[in-house]
Amino acid sequence: MPRIVRFHKTGDAEVLELEDMPLTEPGQGEVRLKVAAIGLNRAEILFRQGLYLEAPQLPSLIGYEAAGVVDALGPGVSDVTIGDRVSTIPSFSMGKYGVYGESAIVPASAVAPYPDGLTAIEGAAIWMQYLTAYGALVEHGQMRPEHTVLITAASSSVGLAAIQITKQIGALAVATTRGPAKKDFLLAAGADHVIVTEKEDLVQQVRELTDGRGADIIFDPVAGPFLEKLAQAAAPGAVIFEYGALSLAPTPYPLFEALGKGLAVRGYTLFEIVKQPAMLAAGKQFVYAGLQAGALQPVIDSTFTLDQIAAAHRHMESNQQKGKIVVTV
Repeated sequence: MPRIVRFHKTGDAEVLELEDMPLTEPGQGEVRLKVAAIGLNRAEILFRQGLYLEAPQLPSLIGYEAAGVVDALGPGVSDVTIGDRVSTIPSFSMGKYGVYGESAIVPASAVAPYPDGLTAIEGAAIWMQYLTAYGALVEHGQMRPEHTVLITAASSSVGLAAIQITKQIGALAVATTRGPAKKDFLLAAGADHVIVTEKEDLVQQVRELTDGRGADIIFDPVAGPFLEKLAQAAAPGAVIFEYGALSLAPTPYPLFEALGKGLAVRGYTLFEIVKQPAMLAAGKQFVYAGLQAGALQPVIDSTFTLDQIAAAHRHMESNQQKGKIVVTV
């Protein structure tokens, strides 16, 4: 029997349990994967805590991203074959189709081949980070080479993806990090400038880098009171994408900055892209092209084994990671 991660109550990382479960067959429109690697995401921390957009129905599966080999097909599946080497696109209910485990069943529409030049570990680190950043910066933000893009919490996998995509387009990538420990790493990762927010004035630094104009696109997973600073650092007509709530504090709307500058402050999630077939197809094409050209390259922070799933979650919660945390199976 495959080992599957489930949790029977919400809480800290210790609620995650590795259980022997019967091997099940995929249903209509579904495929089964023999999982080789699992990519961790902040959404799974929130889901485990009961703080995510989707509430878990206990006992619950968990997990959005996995890479593996298709080993069974459900009825009605015609565009996937047994033996395909694929990774999962987060477009499904985590509680119903969670991928933490040795075997996972997911909708056939949620799997896509990953390039032959990537390992399974890298294959599990593609879709969440690149499609999240692509959707905000390229699809909705219409990023152009003359833009300045402010990327906060930039050492996360999505933050690093945003840096890579910004440089692929040719825009100016300004990254932020709270402390100085990650500054050199972010510069090496491609950021044109790095602002250490505990030591430097964010608004002043952005204005100096842009001749007083401010950032044209701001890509932020923190929210909370930090949004006021971001609005002050924004250029006239800028758009601020809030794609997370790491702060967990209330997020006051920066009304006067928004009025004075004509700002757009919008919530954004990956699901805006993956639920629209045309947008998803364009996003996949963009990511494949970037991977092939070498402009996009998943950055792996560390790997854990499935037995270490709780430790992997604790590492993510420590905020010390630089890139993607992957669990090997």
